Amino acid sequence: MRSLIAALCLLFAMSAPSLALVDPSERLDDPVQEQRARAISKNLRCMVCQNQSIDDSDAELAGDLRRVVRERIEAGDTDAEIYDFVVARYGDFVLMTPRFGPATLLLWLGPLLVLVLGGGIVIAVMRRQKDRQAEPRLSPVEAAKLAALLEKDENPRD
Repeated sequence: MRSLIAALCLLFAMSAPSLALVDPSERLDDPVQEQRARAISKNLRCMVCQNQSIDDSDAELAGDLRRVVRERIEAGDTDAEIYDFVVARYGDFVLMTPRFGPATLLLWLGPLLVLVLGGGIVIAVMRRQKDRQAEPRLSPVEAAKLAALLEKDENPRD
């Protein structure tokens, strides 16, 4: 029973929101601004961890970026201005979801291109199989021989 309770506590602790990564001294006094800072932080990639947002990372650089985001919010910047500021410093890679532009065109349209190309291949293969399964055309001589064979099978002589 104790092991079950311990497992449930561990599971609950792992699924709880990651407020512990944000230092309490970093948090903004205004809950609306803090919520906005958390939302922005979830959309920025930790340059050290790379597969985590700065909201989820405990790297020193992620902490610095969280503080920068909060400073920019307190300064009155809009979300777009904050993203532009961070991208200007670290490049487009810092965004968890890249922007649509010339440099990311293939990234955004690639899946659609693969889907269209794959659909074309499937259609071509299906047409080839259909053509292979179609009844072959017989010459008049072959058709006469086939008819004679079929007639012979229909009228067996016992």
